[in-house]
Amino acid sequence: MDRALNYMGLARKAGLIELGEEPVGAVARARKARLVVVAQDATDHTWRRAKSFVAGSEQICLKIPYTKDQLGQAVGRTELALAAFTDPALALAFLQALNQPDRYKTELESLEKLSARIRQRKKEADAHKRNKKMGK
Repeated sequence: MDRALNYMGLARKAGLIELGEEPVGAVARARKARLVVVAQDATDHTWRRAKSFVAGSEQICLKIPYTKDQLGQAVGRTELALAAFTDPALALAFLQALNQPDRYKTELESLEKLSARIRQRKKEADAHKRNKKMGK
């Protein structure tokens, strides 16, 4: 199994990915999906549904070069057509592991910006906690 699929398994174990049409739809409607991925052999209906889930938002939806069987195997299922990463850093790592920077250039840039923004917010929150403890 390659690195990208390993990231899917890691995301599943960490609870940072939703699997299947209903959970992906719910997380996308809540605007919590960072990257929605669709298997290359998924039906046109599944592809249209995935795109409709993220329509009008900054969430990313991509058809990726893996079959439903390959995606399913990565997350411990028989097959999987649709998944949504909810963590931007893991979504970015997955996309980078696909090793197609020209094909996914805008998506990579978008996830890099989002990840950087979240890291900065965390750093500021940590600094705020430290200052609060010191009585500043």
